[in-house]
Amino acid sequence: MLAFFLRRLIYAVIAMWAVSVISFVIINLPAGDFVTTYIATQLNTGNIILEDEAESLREFYGLNDPVYVQYAKWITRILRGELGFSFEFNAPVRTVLSMNLLNTLLLGTGAIIFIWIVAIPIGIYSAVKQYSIGDYVATFFGYLGLAIPDFLIALVVAYLIFDLTGFLATDLYSAGYRTAPWSFAKAIDLGKHLVLPVMILGTAGTATLIRIMRANLLDELKKPYVTTARAKGVSEFQLIMKYPVRYALNPVISLTAYILPFIISGSVILSTVLDLPTIGRDFLRALTAQDVYLSGAVILFSGWLTIIGTFGSDLLLAWVDPRIRLEDD
Repeated sequence: MLAFFLRRLIYAVIAMWAVSVISFVIINLPAGDFVTTYIATQLNTGNIILEDEAESLREFYGLNDPVYVQYAKWITRILRGELGFSFEFNAPVRTVLSMNLLNTLLLGTGAIIFIWIVAIPIGIYSAVKQYSIGDYVATFFGYLGLAIPDFLIALVVAYLIFDLTGFLATDLYSAGYRTAPWSFAKAIDLGKHLVLPVMILGTAGTATLIRIMRANLLDELKKPYVTTARAKGVSEFQLIMKYPVRYALNPVISLTAYILPFIISGSVILSTVLDLPTIGRDFLRALTAQDVYLSGAVILFSGWLTIIGTFGSDLLLAWVDPRIRLEDD
């Protein structure tokens, strides 16, 4: 197990380096550089940046250096926690991200927990009760969840909740709580506002995992070892839960690695529609304003989330299914 862990850790480090290179390339794709963006921003406020001053800025930030030197400086600053300066928010990127990082993590974690709690039991039921009314209902709502965009669900549900109860299900805090110090009342208020976006953000993932869990469990239930165990008189519950469900969970666990970056990418439109203070909304503003440092940091963070999720899912898979460790050895 230790050798398996070390190999996966080395792969993860190499992949994180590769993601940093790709992120750096993406940052430099737009025409010009961040000094050009800065000059345009200053012109909009009535300040004129002279050419000599612009060249001084490029020299200061090393934009006249070769690309590989620029990358080395950029990644070195990131490893020190210096993510650059956001022109759109007029603040360091680290400060901008830290303002909404907790909200993003709470929203994403809640969505993942919601997906697992809902999708796995329904997937098991659909497989065990194949072609039953419950199976057809789960299949119908699964396809419905995949077909309807999240932002449309958000708009409809938010309107219905407000129309029926008067509760405004936008933002993550009620008026006065966003900037207030943390307290039990603020945590309760946040919890009430998290329910709707968590369910909406988890809709597509839940629908996907239900189908995957159902298909894989059906495949496992048709294998000879299940037939043999049933013939020996093993109880149906123990027969299903001991091995078939564990093995059917493998692709579900693997898919969780790709749900993590969806916390950011999937919440962009949802955060805009419901006015949620998350990194996804900041990312959209950064892309619109060509705020290269902020958008680059979010892209890098999203890529690293994928790698961390993959690393974690590999370890969890090795723990759930020992065959994976043996195959890797």
